[in-house]
Amino acid sequence: MTARGLDLCKFNNETVNNMVIDSIYKDKTIVDRLSKKIKTVSLKRAIKIMHVCGTHENIISRFGLRDLLPENIEVIAGPGCPVCVCPGHDIELAIELALKQKAIIATFGDMIKVPSCSPQPLGRGSLSDARTQGADIRVVYGPFDAIKIAKENTDKEVVLFAVGFETTACGVASLIQQSDFPKNLSILVSHRLIPPSMEFLLGVGDICIDGFLIPGHVATVMGLEQYQLFPEAYRMPTVAAGFEPVDVLMGILAVVKQTNEGVYKCENVYQRAVHEKGNIKAQMAIKEVFDVVPAYWRGIGKIPRSGLNLKERYKMYDARCRFANPPSPPLQKGGEVGLDINPGCSCHLIMIGKIKPIDCPLFGSTCIPDAPYGPCMVSMDGTCRVWYQYKRVKN
Repeated sequence: MTARGLDLCKFNNETVNNMVIDSIYKDKTIVDRLSKKIKTVSLKRAIKIMHVCGTHENIISRFGLRDLLPENIEVIAGPGCPVCVCPGHDIELAIELALKQKAIIATFGDMIKVPSCSPQPLGRGSLSDARTQGADIRVVYGPFDAIKIAKENTDKEVVLFAVGFETTACGVASLIQQSDFPKNLSILVSHRLIPPSMEFLLGVGDICIDGFLIPGHVATVMGLEQYQLFPEAYRMPTVAAGFEPVDVLMGILAVVKQTNEGVYKCENVYQRAVHEKGNIKAQMAIKEVFDVVPAYWRGIGKIPRSGLNLKERYKMYDARCRFANPPSPPLQKGGEVGLDINPGCSCHLIMIGKIKPIDCPLFGSTCIPDAPYGPCMVSMDGTCRVWYQYKRVKN
């Protein structure tokens, strides 16, 4: 069966999600007809939809989905990149453990070039800069790679710099639960939780968000229950969407329909992966290993109940405890007060959807992927990096 053989006018979950042909989610015919369907829905006013997922931004920009939407529907990027919101203080602590404590730092590739509180020569730069000073920084593809590194280097301390949202946190939790957890391995935890950041942004009055697209991978782990707050308390359409053009447009269409009908709910258009209850085993691992705590988000500030710390019974694995909380440099060296952003950088405004990357005077000149000045230009899911790659000039 081909995509063109479907009854594409229905655009419901059963029509699309039951297909076994992966390419259907990129099919141009479906994309075109979905965009036309969105345009036919009558809206009384302009609406602004925020996604909180770097992969969504990548798909939206890569496939030019914004150009397929009517003028009264705007899709903006929120703080959906964990690398971008990782505090510079945590990066400088990792650098300090590598340079002063001679620990091996294991982390994900996106973290290597993220600038810390201040770039060199004012500050310590990035983990990549620390490498040039002799630091042993290693890229891992999953948390369990850190066990292998620790077992192969028993004469050294190994620190897993654990960054990410709920999808990464469950893997780190599972790692800590292993019976053969190496004695020379510890965790520098910098995990963040998505729903509290969404609620925080609703309090930023001049953003005026009308609906959310929530990341399908986080919903796959955590389910939909934690998002019920938004339609119930805030009358906010909230839709879990996948990571192909058809997925994203289905999500946008769902938000538009809810807005038009005045019926607000937490809707799932990613049914091939997301289930109402999520992955119970992964949730239990997170609950067993971590406490939910207030956490600092780079470019945003402290958000209640938005981070994770190791529980007391696992503190022997906490790098901050193992190394007796080694002192770190101040958070600010002339940057935006309280936001951990370097002078002149606009990442704090980009992360909350107030401006677009092309509105930052440093975008594409002082700040480029090969020499990122702000955190949003580093990761493949960082909003500035995505816009640099797919949309480099103002329309």
